[in-house]
Formats: sequence, structure tokens, C-alpha cells
Amino acid sequence: MRVNIVTLFPEYFDSPLDVSFVRRAIADGLLEVVTHDPRAHARGVHRQIDDAPFGGGAGMVMMIEPLAKT
Repeated sequence: MRVNIVTLFPEYFDSPLDVSFVRRAIADGLLEVVTHDPRAHARGVHRQIDDAPFGGGAGMVMMIEPLAKT
């Protein structure tokens, strides 16, 4: 089974995936976990991956370009 995780903090998953039956499943080839960092595909100095909504209003929305390249 392959599990893809999209996260800004891929290092966060190193520790939880290295314990108990999860570690054993990965070692036996039953489980493959791949983390994807959309910030690696972002442009600009700050590697921004979110932007204000086009219609205005509160909140932020994810930019499609970094997510599509992930």
C-alpha cells in the first residue's frame, strides 16, 4: 500500500512512522509512505503557497501551481 502525504512539514512524519507495527510494515514492504512538500515547488523568496481569495473576504486559499507540481 502506498500512502502519499502532502504537508509543509515532512520531517514531522519521520518519528511517527518509525515506531511499532508501522515501522515493521514499511520494513517488510507492505507499506510505502511518501511525503510531498508543496513549498519545494513554490516561487518567490518566501516560497509562498497561499494567497488571498479572488473574491475578497477573510481567509487564505492554497495556490494551485505548487500543489499541481507536487
